[in-house]
Amino acid sequence: MIKKSTTILVSAGLAVIAATATTPVYLDDSKPLEERIEDALSRMTLNEKIKFIHAQSKFSSPGVPRLGIPELWCTDGPFGIRPEVLWDHWDQAAWTNDSCTAFPSLTALAATWNTDMAQLYGKSIGEEARFRNKSVLLGPGINIYRSPLNGRNFEYLGEDPYLTSRMTVPYVKGVQSNGVAVCVKHFALNNNEINRHRSNPIVDDRTLYEIYLPGFKAAATEGEAWSFMGGYNLFKGVHVCYNPYLNNEVLKGEWNWDGAVISDWGAVHETSTAVSGGLDMEFGTWTNGLTQGRLNAYDDYFFGKKYQQGIEDGTYSMADLDDKVRRVLRLTFRTVMDRNRPFGSIRSDEHKSACRQIGEEGVVLLKNDTGLLPLDLGKIRKIAVIGENAIKMMIVGGGSSSLKANYEITPLEGLRNRIEDEAEIVYARGYVGDTNGEYNGVNTNQDLTDPRSREELLEEAVRVAGEADVVLYFGGLNKSNFQDNENTDRTEFGLPYRQDELIEALAAANPNIAVINISGTGVAMPWADKVPTIIQAWYLGNETGNTLAGILTGDVNPSGKLPYTYYASLDQCGAHRMGWYPRYPDLEQYKGKIMDIPYNEGIYVGYRFIDRKGLKPNFPFGHGLSYTKFKYGKPVIDRKSGTADDTFTITVPVTNVGDRKGKETVQLYISDTESSVDRPLKELKGFSKVELAPGETKKVSITIGRDALSYFDADRHQWVCEPGEFEALVGASSADIRGKVKFKIKK
Repeated sequence: MIKKSTTILVSAGLAVIAATATTPVYLDDSKPLEERIEDALSRMTLNEKIKFIHAQSKFSSPGVPRLGIPELWCTDGPFGIRPEVLWDHWDQAAWTNDSCTAFPSLTALAATWNTDMAQLYGKSIGEEARFRNKSVLLGPGINIYRSPLNGRNFEYLGEDPYLTSRMTVPYVKGVQSNGVAVCVKHFALNNNEINRHRSNPIVDDRTLYEIYLPGFKAAATEGEAWSFMGGYNLFKGVHVCYNPYLNNEVLKGEWNWDGAVISDWGAVHETSTAVSGGLDMEFGTWTNGLTQGRLNAYDDYFFGKKYQQGIEDGTYSMADLDDKVRRVLRLTFRTVMDRNRPFGSIRSDEHKSACRQIGEEGVVLLKNDTGLLPLDLGKIRKIAVIGENAIKMMIVGGGSSSLKANYEITPLEGLRNRIEDEAEIVYARGYVGDTNGEYNGVNTNQDLTDPRSREELLEEAVRVAGEADVVLYFGGLNKSNFQDNENTDRTEFGLPYRQDELIEALAAANPNIAVINISGTGVAMPWADKVPTIIQAWYLGNETGNTLAGILTGDVNPSGKLPYTYYASLDQCGAHRMGWYPRYPDLEQYKGKIMDIPYNEGIYVGYRFIDRKGLKPNFPFGHGLSYTKFKYGKPVIDRKSGTADDTFTITVPVTNVGDRKGKETVQLYISDTESSVDRPLKELKGFSKVELAPGETKKVSITIGRDALSYFDADRHQWVCEPGEFEALVGASSADIRGKVKFKIKK
């Protein structure tokens, strides 16, 4: 276990240990990982083990200083690296060098339908985390979009478990290629922010395994994520941070996962269940060393003195503690104890480019009936830009995703940068929404106050619209409370600040109007038939304005596809029509009580419910237009059989029949036409994004196996592929199927 050595450099300069005669095996990275872990574990005292598995500050744990095992530092980071906070407070540390690149929201990433973009995103944000010497990036968030009212939808990857899985794996691998661990969240069923600490989803096993777990399983088994984060909610009456079914039976048991489960901040409530329920590391339990006036207040964590006393008196076993320590050691060796990990970079030109590239591929052209876009700048003299979201900085706010970015280009700035020399741009506010530009000590320094009345703002906007050749309306949501924001849900499906009335008035004043909706979730569009052009534009980070200017002018051909269904009304969403989704008036009866939330819609989430009920949403899952047109040929299927893992390759020719280069996402849905159990009409099981020049044809092939044909049998607790006839449906969206081909499975 010991070899002779001299001075050893540990973890890229984080610590230097002088050993005059011997060096512990745990410092020798030529030894197998598990051997190093056991060596380190054998040298730790009980007190060191206890300290090792809970925080020493808001975002760090202490390591083992005596053994030269360094601290672990976590950072919030759905879209960028959070600015530094004080040791014991959420208040800003007031550093001047902790700004970052703000990348697009994860809904924007999902809308790219491009796994290369997911890898680029992960690699880029991981480089920024590494440069700031962070060990664990608290993300990605991959919970399923159950309702458009969830305030945290903008942090997630949409409604479909297959799309979520495919986009998660390359993101995870990209981050961890930097020696920075992802912390995949929130495991699991974090589908509402209302009363989140007392929400108890009632979900059957089939729904759990088919809809809500696939993304997490992919992250654990294919992405090999090094840590997971439990959420605030409960499942089966137990908080998910230390839920024995989710953590022990599923994650660490069925999936054979060897990483560490980390608590969300403030998600641990007691010691005994947390010890036995699979939690490995406790952060953020609100113990504050400064205001409590004790130097070692973090010892009062549930995994602190109470746990140590329980070990000493025999209440808890040393074996359970050692398993937790092993997992955190494994996390440590994979990150800060890896002397070969790269150094990272921050706010680089490459990250600026990645931000823009991801945003450009994620913007979705929902409607363009009259060909208003791209803007024909040779014929346009005056453009009216209207709406608060044209000027409001969106990077600050939204909860833990709030960032201190080094810059942010607003939509109005981006347009002026691109076209002011070619056409006159006139701006009108139209409405006043959220004038606040501060969150947790980070401030945009924008003064958005406006003393004018709603009537005055409306009158000005209508006049400016009527005098222009084209109207570009920038509205939607923002990242304030009760919109796209952690810890609150939306109170309405419609747009806030009476924007619907404003849009209809603008459309009446000038039919040449494009509505650019900036949000991280779907909104009601009662005016959808009254405007010719609609764009879904997300939160796009640093390069927001430049990204949108490129799309609007045609410098970039849009290629995004919706990662969720754009309902016409809440009644089209299964969570509202069949199940129950909590609303704020419901809270009075649940004060201090557990709030059971029945998921009565079961597996019928998103487009699955739309298909089942024969409904017509405003825009279907997978929908997205281009400035060119694509023609699909007849799909064919090739089967490779003879083993238990039969594979099927579906190939379809796709031709660009328009006059400009563009990208199309070919989507493969599978229908079980002879199933003995209730199954959705079709389910996404493959996709491929292809770029085509005008007139060019490419054959797109998508391969699936029996897993794509299976359903989860809860009684047998296994996936089942039944013999019988199936149908492969190839299309441009869930509602735009261009070709079908049948095939059979034999027993």
